[in-house]
Amino acid sequence: MNSQENTEEKLPYYEIPDPSETYSAGAVASRMVDGLGFRYYWATEGLRNEDLVYKPGETGRTASETLDHIYGLSNFILNSISKENRKKEEKTLSFDEKRKLTLINFKKASDILRHTDDISQLDSVSVPFWNIINGPISDALWHCGQIVLLRRASGNPFNSKVNVLAGKLR
Repeated sequence: MNSQENTEEKLPYYEIPDPSETYSAGAVASRMVDGLGFRYYWATEGLRNEDLVYKPGETGRTASETLDHIYGLSNFILNSISKENRKKEEKTLSFDEKRKLTLINFKKASDILRHTDDISQLDSVSVPFWNIINGPISDALWHCGQIVLLRRASGNPFNSKVNVLAGKLR
């Protein structure tokens, strides 16, 4: 099923939410995740089955495999900053389910960050928050760009009305 067919449910990041009124470390980190969520939303909006299976060469990942990786990164980000310890989904998810859960993970992570004054309290024994920024958040941004490239290569270009600077459609 194409994600555009599921119009009943409003997913986060059709637009970037309004920014915080103050610049705190948590608000800035939250905004980074909001930018990621917005880019992911539009990179994945309207993907077709032929886009999901497209692979540029023998050694590359398909778009679907890249989306699996981004979903895993979204779980890692949320689990790293959340008090709850969520278990990884055991069942195989459809594209639409995976997209929805990834967007929800980004939104939950952003909300946690936005309401955290001292993000050093999010450091864990094994992963300091600095590593969450340069690791999974940056990696997920990188891979969103790959999804855009893959969808272009498979004949389904990125929506030209998306304005990533404003976080809205033109």
